Amino acid sequence: MKLLLDMNIPQKYAELLSKKGIDVLLWSDVGAPNAADSEIMAYAHDNDFIVLTYDLDFGAILSVTHDSKPSVAQVRASMLHANQAVDLIATALSRFDDDLKRGAILSVDIKNARLRLLPL
Repeated sequence: MKLLLDMNIPQKYAELLSKKGIDVLLWSDVGAPNAADSEIMAYAHDNDFIVLTYDLDFGAILSVTHDSKPSVAQVRASMLHANQAVDLIATALSRFDDDLKRGAILSVDIKNARLRLLPL
């Protein structure tokens, strides 16, 4: 599994997710900080990444385009500690791994994780 971390994801998450065996790339390492969401989505699609973001716009893009890739994992709640957030994210990614490989939107919050298969 490869994650592309949107600009709004704390950089600390990359280190913590990597320690859990997840391949992580920060968008800031490959693209402009002010890049359009569509540019980030195109990069993720072309390079087989799942986009990890706090931004709901990625789901909206998939809804309009009816694309089945890339998958998007949306963190839906502000969590107090990076370790807590990463534990919840990693658990949800593992649980829904097969669906995310096919194309899905995963929403993770402090209480649970929900998945919608793509296309929408």
